[in-house]
Amino acid sequence: LVVAYSAYVAEVFRAGIESVHESQRAAARSLGLSSRQTMVHIVLPQAVRRVVPALMNDMVSLQKDVALVSIVGPIEVLRQAGISKAKFYNFTPYIGAAILFLCVSIPLTRLTDHLLARERRRMQGTAVR
Repeated sequence: LVVAYSAYVAEVFRAGIESVHESQRAAARSLGLSSRQTMVHIVLPQAVRRVVPALMNDMVSLQKDVALVSIVGPIEVLRQAGISKAKFYNFTPYIGAAILFLCVSIPLTRLTDHLLARERRRMQGTAVR
């Protein structure tokens, strides 16, 4: 999902940047702005305003896909563990499935907590590390 949706988001931003009229870039060049300054101060602010609706659409689609994968993924892993258990009369695959989910969910939870704390500090105006 990450690779697919990052491609969608990149395409949305590309279209947003291209939607800024060439006269805006020409005006920035006539004022003596560099290419980087033109992109940062002229093009990107306009492009971001234009791409927000499309990004919200992608976010809703991603949310739906994540919900689908979060249901299908665990069912498939547990089904494979059940097949292995039936074949070898061993419950170790269930333990392996549990460890797999812990290895994925704990780091993601920690990352989310870190990002939330960082955003909270930023909103309070304290230094961000």
